[in-house]
Amino acid sequence: MPRLILSMDGLVLKEMVLEKERTTIGRKPHNDIQIDNLAISGDHAAIVTILNDAFLEDMNSTNGTYVNGQPVKKHVLQDNDVIELGKYRLKFIADSSAMASEQDEAMSFAQTTGAGDDIPATPEPQAAGSSSAPPVAALGMIQILSGTHAGRTLELSKSLTTLGKPGFQVAVITRRPHGYFITHVEGTVFPVVNGRSLDAQAHRLNDHDIIEIAGVKMEFFSQMVA
Repeated sequence: MPRLILSMDGLVLKEMVLEKERTTIGRKPHNDIQIDNLAISGDHAAIVTILNDAFLEDMNSTNGTYVNGQPVKKHVLQDNDVIELGKYRLKFIADSSAMASEQDEAMSFAQTTGAGDDIPATPEPQAAGSSSAPPVAALGMIQILSGTHAGRTLELSKSLTTLGKPGFQVAVITRRPHGYFITHVEGTVFPVVNGRSLDAQAHRLNDHDIIEIAGVKMEFFSQMVA
C-alpha cells in the first residue's frame, strides 16, 4: 500500500499509509494530514488513491504545491516523488511489490478537432508478466452510447480503467471482488451517473447505470463469466 513520509529540514516527522481513497492535506484540523504552519493553506492539497495509483491535486492553495521542484495543479505520483509544501516534504513511496504484479489499463477520450465528438484512444498494452484483477462473479462492461464510437463495448477486465479527457475530466473504474466502483480523479466537473452528479467518494456501479464523463455517455452492465 502506498505511503507518505513527512519531513522538514531533513528530519522525518511521521510516516503515513494512504489507506483512504481521498487523503486531504492542510492547516485546518479536519485534514487527514494536518500541518500547522502559516505557509500551508487551510485546505492545501488532496491525494486520491486507487489501488496502487495516487493522484495529487492542489486545492488552489496560496503558496502552491510542488513535486520534485516543479509547481503542479494535478499530478500522477510516481515512486519516490517528493511533494513540497513550504518547508515541508512528503515523500511518496509506492507499493513496488504490488505494482510489479499489476498493470492498469488506461482508456482516454480525446476530443476530435472540429468534429465535436469524443473518441477513445487505444488502451495501453499490458506488460509481460502482469496479471489481471482477482476474478469476480460477473465481468463488467461499458458500452459507449454517444460520439463517433457509439456502440463500441469495452471489457473492464483489469484492476483499474481510466476514463475521460486528461486536463478536463477524468474518472477511474476499479474492479474489486465485490463489484465495480467509479471514482472522480481530475477536473472541477464530477462524473454523472443516472443524471446525478457524484461526489468525491467511490460510487458502486449497478447494471444499466448510465455514466456521463467528458461529454460521452456510456452504459455499465455485467455478464457472467465461467
